[in-house]
Amino acid sequence: MVLWDGSPHLWFGPEHPPCCLMAVMDDASGKLLSAQFFPFEGTVGYLWLLKQMVKRYGIPLSIYQDRHGTLHRNDDHWSLQEQLAGRQDPTQVGLALESLGIRPIFALSPQAKGRMERLFGILQDRLIPEFRLAGITTLPEANAFLKAGFIKRFNWRFAVPPKASEKAWRKVSKELDLDRIISFRYRSVVGNDNVVRLGGLMIDIPPGPQRRSYAKQKVEVRQLLDGSWRLYWKDQLIAKHPSTSLHEPLKALRRRKDRAKATTDYTWVYMASAPPFEDRLRSVSP
Repeated sequence: MVLWDGSPHLWFGPEHPPCCLMAVMDDASGKLLSAQFFPFEGTVGYLWLLKQMVKRYGIPLSIYQDRHGTLHRNDDHWSLQEQLAGRQDPTQVGLALESLGIRPIFALSPQAKGRMERLFGILQDRLIPEFRLAGITTLPEANAFLKAGFIKRFNWRFAVPPKASEKAWRKVSKELDLDRIISFRYRSVVGNDNVVRLGGLMIDIPPGPQRRSYAKQKVEVRQLLDGSWRLYWKDQLIAKHPSTSLHEPLKALRRRKDRAKATTDYTWVYMASAPPFEDRLRSVSP
C-alpha cells in the first residue's frame, strides 16, 4: 500500500504565492517515492505522481487517500448508467487507478491520514529553510532541487526497512500502454467534416485503412501528460495532435429535455483556464 496527498503552503515564504507539494509514500517503509511542486492540488499532479511511481517501482496493490474532489466523486448526481451499475463513475484519477487494478482506500477523517500530515510537516521544516538559503522562489527551481538529491537524502534519513522483505509491487506488463492509461480521457463524436472539437481544439482525422470517414462515430480522446493528443476508435489509434497546455477536466452536466433529472448524463469536458492560470500550469507541465 502507498499513501499520497497534496500540501498547499507558503513554501517560498509569506512574500510569495502559495503552491502545493504533492507526494507519494510507501506505507511499509515510509520511503518518499516521488514528489513534485504544482500550482494546486489536482488531477495533473496525481496522474504525474502515479506515472512516476509505476514506471520506477511497479504497480501497488492499493492507495490510501483522502476524499479530495480529484480523487473521489463528491457530487450526488447519478446518471441512468450509474444507477444501473450501482456506483458512480470514478474521477479521472480513479479511472487510471481502476485500469491498473489499484484499489483506492479513502480516509474518512483528517486524523486517519496522519502519516502524510507528519511527512509534510517534516518536509516543511526542512525544505523552507533550504529554499531560503538557496534563493529558490519558483516551481521549476523547487522541482529541480527535489530531483538533485533531496529525496535521496530524505529517504536515507527517515525511511526504515519494512517488516516483510518480500516486495508486493506488481510488475508492469509490456502490453500496458502507460501513456494512454495514465492520461486525461474524454468522449466525443466526430463531426461531419471528420474533425473532433474540444473547446477551441480541433483534431483532424486522416482517412484510415478501415474507413475514409469517421463522421458521427463515437471516439475516445486522450491527452497524455506531455500535452499531446491521441484519438481512438474501437480501441484503434486513428489520429494524433501536437501538445497543448494541460488543464483540469470538468465534469459537465448534459441535460436532455425529455428525460427526468435522475437520468441525466455526465461527461468529462476539456476547458481552457484563464490566461494567468494557464501560464502557471505550462511552467510546471512534466
